[in-house]
Amino acid sequence: MTSMNDSKHTGATEAELGFLKEIVKLLPAGLTVQDAQGQLLLVNDTAATQLGMDGRRPSPDLAQRRDACQRALTAGQAVVTEEALHDGPARQVLLTTHRPVSVAGRALLISASSDITEQKNFEDQLFRSAYFDELTGLPSRRVIEHRANSLLGRDREGERFALAFLDVDNFKHINDYYGHAVGDALLVELSKRLGRDLRDSDVLSRISGDEFLLLLSPIQSQEEVAEFMQSTLERLTAPFFIDNSEVFASTSVGVSLYPDHGRSFETLRQNADIAMYRIKNNGKGSAAFFDSGMEREALARMKIEQSLRQAILEKRFCCAFQSKVDIRTQAVTGIEALVRLRDDEGVIQAPGSFINLASELGLIDELTHLVLAEIVKSIDPINETFGAEATISINVAAKQAGNPEFMRNFAQALDDTGFPQRFMIEVTEDAFVAKNHFQAEILPMFRKLGVGISIDDFGTGYSSLSALADITADEIKIDRSFITDIHKRPRSQGILRAIESLSEALGMTVIAEGIESYEELAYLQAATRIRYAQGYYFARPIFLEELKLATPASSESRASVSARPTQQNRQGYSRASGYRR
Repeated sequence: MTSMNDSKHTGATEAELGFLKEIVKLLPAGLTVQDAQGQLLLVNDTAATQLGMDGRRPSPDLAQRRDACQRALTAGQAVVTEEALHDGPARQVLLTTHRPVSVAGRALLISASSDITEQKNFEDQLFRSAYFDELTGLPSRRVIEHRANSLLGRDREGERFALAFLDVDNFKHINDYYGHAVGDALLVELSKRLGRDLRDSDVLSRISGDEFLLLLSPIQSQEEVAEFMQSTLERLTAPFFIDNSEVFASTSVGVSLYPDHGRSFETLRQNADIAMYRIKNNGKGSAAFFDSGMEREALARMKIEQSLRQAILEKRFCCAFQSKVDIRTQAVTGIEALVRLRDDEGVIQAPGSFINLASELGLIDELTHLVLAEIVKSIDPINETFGAEATISINVAAKQAGNPEFMRNFAQALDDTGFPQRFMIEVTEDAFVAKNHFQAEILPMFRKLGVGISIDDFGTGYSSLSALADITADEIKIDRSFITDIHKRPRSQGILRAIESLSEALGMTVIAEGIESYEELAYLQAATRIRYAQGYYFARPIFLEELKLATPASSESRASVSARPTQQNRQGYSRASGYRR
């Protein structure tokens, strides 16, 4: 017979047991207990949910867990595992500790699991950002460098590989014209075409912007690589259809071979880069292998780069000023500031030798501000030579015109001169037709200041009639290629008449660039309504030192200095003189 005390004790034990069961059931960690035969004796709610035993979804494959449990029981010590459980595309990751215990002489296994899915997803994200390109999904430079270094470390007899440096041609223009979304989509599609036909041992990597590296390993010969690159480039010539646009893109490729062109990753990459720049300078859209002659060219280019940077630091750039003339009256109506460089020996260098490089190196903005500073410093002799009413034109590259930050700073700099309405900004057609909001966002800043806008080198850019219909420029400058020997070229005459009619319809003044002979001038005067022109026939560019020496007081004197043709002018200057920027 059970005593009253025994009953109380039994009741308390059952209550405590029920309390413990409730606690185990509600634990935030998954908890299971099983015997040596793998029979589950206890599964709390969290574990049932984690393992798909709650009836809400199909039970996952638990073979991995059973194996881990068996190892723990056999070894008699705890085993820690990461379990990846998949439910369709969804993935759950559990960190589980399996610990063998002995209770009342029975061998049991207690398994405690915590959900680390969010942590693992974050780790995976960090891994992908470190080792893979977010846009294209291609491996990063770190991956291809590691792969190359692994091959270099083996240094096996006769083993060869190729490293190709690929750069998309004119990608900046594509981005500006079609927009960055199309540019990004193009990179994705281009990476797919580049990756086609690659072997498992090859690696394609996007290393930055529009630049890719391709490692081909193993290779047998240079001819094999050349054939592969040729087929790849041909594949890229087909148009890309993106966002209802037909986009054409080509790629310039430089290739270096191991061990022929280097025995380190960095040397091979640099040499492939050098070979790629040879292609860029020689027409683009093809491939070239590195050779020692390219290295000498690269060293020469580096010397020019260093010289250019030093020239900017030392302010060795100067301005020459060339007049714009009314061809009916010979009166000077404006001037264009043309940047020149004095080299280490004081020799004046034409802009063709440094403007493109300055733009490529990111120095063009500083150079443009230097030109403006030179104008402000020289405003008194400018006024005395050309007249205080003459407009002053400054060239701005399309790359700058599409950069709101630069243009805002430049607009402020023009305003700070105190005479912003004197200035005319000359930009090429690209700035207007590109989808970079020049018309909507940048142009109004300059209109507010009274700054004029000129379309430079008209007829050589990427204009369409629909784009021109929206342009609100003040001036069109017809490129000299249409003016040269205009009196002998009926087709150019027809184009000139069309541009003249177009400019009149759009309310823009026309200026003919590059007048170098009397015959060219006579044709314009007799056969067109064009009033304004610029060129060596009227005046060569005048440097600041000359301006300070030439300070005539009357307008008649100004005309004689700046715009009246001389016998030397009538005979014409060399057409290769490169008088413009």
